[in-house]
Amino acid sequence: MAMKLFKGLALVLVVGLIGIGSATAKEQLLPKVEPGEDGLHKQDWFVESFLNLPEDLEEAAADGKRLVVIWEQRGCPYCKRTHEVNLRIPRVVNYIKKHFNVIQLNLWGDREVTDFDGKVITEKELANKWGIRFTPTTQFFPENLEKVAKQSGHKAEVVRIPGYFKPFHFFFLFHYAFENGYEKEPNFQRWLGGIGNDLDEKGIKYDLWGDTLPENLPEKYL
Repeated sequence: MAMKLFKGLALVLVVGLIGIGSATAKEQLLPKVEPGEDGLHKQDWFVESFLNLPEDLEEAAADGKRLVVIWEQRGCPYCKRTHEVNLRIPRVVNYIKKHFNVIQLNLWGDREVTDFDGKVITEKELANKWGIRFTPTTQFFPENLEKVAKQSGHKAEVVRIPGYFKPFHFFFLFHYAFENGYEKEPNFQRWLGGIGNDLDEKGIKYDLWGDTLPENLPEKYL
């Protein structure tokens, strides 16, 4: 099972732009969002902040949530697919909204951002400082500022995923981060193999290449 998931994860970026499949009849997709003036697709539940990342993390922690930063750019086909497929699935969005505060940053943006180390620079300068080379890139950060220890974001992050993941991988990536799965298993592929084994034992069928989630996921995952 773990090998099946390993192969699936390895090929996820390759098949990312294959035509969008249809959703299951039981799960109505959320409406599409259109790009803003900067060319980025904006979800109305993304956090609008002053881009002071230490404060953003503190606010997330106060609500029992984690902070995640998603980097995007104008004309990015994988960013578009993330919004038109992954972020239209209600169960995906509900889980993220329940457990995370999401901040969207522009790879080439000029807005000023306060890094966790206190330095204030533009989005594009921060992208360079943090070594962001691809979009989308999703970064997850620790539960509190004590664990950040005034380090810059690229040192403080606990999980980074560059590129597009299909919904199954994408959904469980957020579980992996929120449940601190990286502490016991630094390799996301191996950790995900455990999820696959659990679903197999319960007789739940899932499609690694599908554009939705299994219909009957156990309540503990929702």
